[in-house]
Amino acid sequence: MKFIQQKGPHWLGNNTVTVVMRRVLLALLPVSIISVWLFGPGVVLNLIIAALACAGFEAFVLRLRAQPVAATLSDGSILVTAALLALSLPPLLPWWVTVVASCFATIVAKHLYGGLGYNLFNPAMVGYLVALIAFPQYVADWPGVDGDRSWPALGAVLNYCATGALPANFDALSGATPLDTIKEQLGNMRTMAEIREGAGFGLVAGYGWEWLNLASLAGGLWLLRLRVISWHAPGGLLLTLGLLYLTGYALDSGANPSPVLGLLSGGTMFAAFFIVTDPVSGAASPAGRLIFGTGVGVLTFALRKWGAYPDGLAFAVVFMNMCAPLIDRCTVPRVYGHRKRP
Repeated sequence: MKFIQQKGPHWLGNNTVTVVMRRVLLALLPVSIISVWLFGPGVVLNLIIAALACAGFEAFVLRLRAQPVAATLSDGSILVTAALLALSLPPLLPWWVTVVASCFATIVAKHLYGGLGYNLFNPAMVGYLVALIAFPQYVADWPGVDGDRSWPALGAVLNYCATGALPANFDALSGATPLDTIKEQLGNMRTMAEIREGAGFGLVAGYGWEWLNLASLAGGLWLLRLRVISWHAPGGLLLTLGLLYLTGYALDSGANPSPVLGLLSGGTMFAAFFIVTDPVSGAASPAGRLIFGTGVGVLTFALRKWGAYPDGLAFAVVFMNMCAPLIDRCTVPRVYGHRKRP
């Protein structure tokens, strides 16, 4: 009689990997819809390319490792990685940039360490950083967001994705993100009040970016309600970042953004609820998750204020991923019956 050997856990509750991943994908729908509304059909194209590339690389590596392909692909984890990566990248990209980022996210950041559940770094952030460093001329350009949301035509987007040839109106549509603008204009000795008068800023933050962050917040709160994620990591990130922005704003409001502007700009809410909550590359214990989120918040503030990159969240997350084993070593409770922590 042949016995089928399977990896644990062998007793599955309601929160299986497939169920959790489906809920995360549903929570990403608001930010995906807002991204399409703001930036146009390039977002959908990015999502499709990233999904196909990540799934293809996943199947290839699983074949090499003699692992079941269909069962692993069907759990939805690779689609979550693809969605997080695609939504982190600019909506107008040549196809090879997304494919290279997907390759590093899937093969290097995930399967090089043993696959799902063993990866040290967040795969989506590794893929994004590789694209940012290898193709800065593409990843640095985001379409400008204004009141009329003038997207390039679908044909121009497809041509740019296939060939890298710029659409005729690309220069009019591309522009610096609000964090880019703040960093550049503060370096030119302008005050925050003068910067906020620019066309790229809305009611409380960068025009359009405030809605993206609120959409991420809505999806994250839904995941919290379902207990898919805990509050510790996002709470540590948002509280720390908010307090640092508040301190800087109180000391010099002319040279520092307000806490609301800082928290609703860039990928702050997206990272808080969908990136630092990764149960594999983050810390394991509640206290460890709180420390992990706090570390990401401190590093993000420092990189935004003094670093070369305007956002810095991806760098902060990857650095704290390296610190997660040490955090677990110091915060995971001692196992009953043992004198030392595991």
